[in-house]
Amino acid sequence: MKILVLALALVTGIFTQTVSAQENHKESLLSAYYGIKNALVNADSASASAKAGELMSQLKAAEIRENKENLLSAAAKIAENKDLVKQREAFAGLSADFFKLAQTAKLSAQPVYYQYCPMKKSYWLSASKDIKNPYYGKQMLTCGRVEETIE
Repeated sequence: MKILVLALALVTGIFTQTVSAQENHKESLLSAYYGIKNALVNADSASASAKAGELMSQLKAAEIRENKENLLSAAAKIAENKDLVKQREAFAGLSADFFKLAQTAKLSAQPVYYQYCPMKKSYWLSASKDIKNPYYGKQMLTCGRVEETIE
């Protein structure tokens, strides 16, 4: 009986660690995405490229099925390009697919804000309700609105 209890405790511990590791990995995906967004807000193409490279590495290791290839492709376009305009174009696609992922997988214990830029007709995800537009940066920093909150 003791062996059965110990085995059950061991299996439960391994399952809990696995679930916890997957949750941490999903939060790190979201954190890397936010890094790209923040770099684009600051018009820092080198940082956006580096953060996109980090996101690609994390996506390759992630146990997700939703839009994984699309996410990798969009992140690669940002990572491989130093042109801010092209990075921002690729970011629109990345954001659309990241939103789909956020709808099916809990990426964070904190709310995720789905925001919209009416000038660009594109969306992005944010950790804050405050608008910091990644498509126009300081030119139109607060242009946009919160469309949805993912709890």
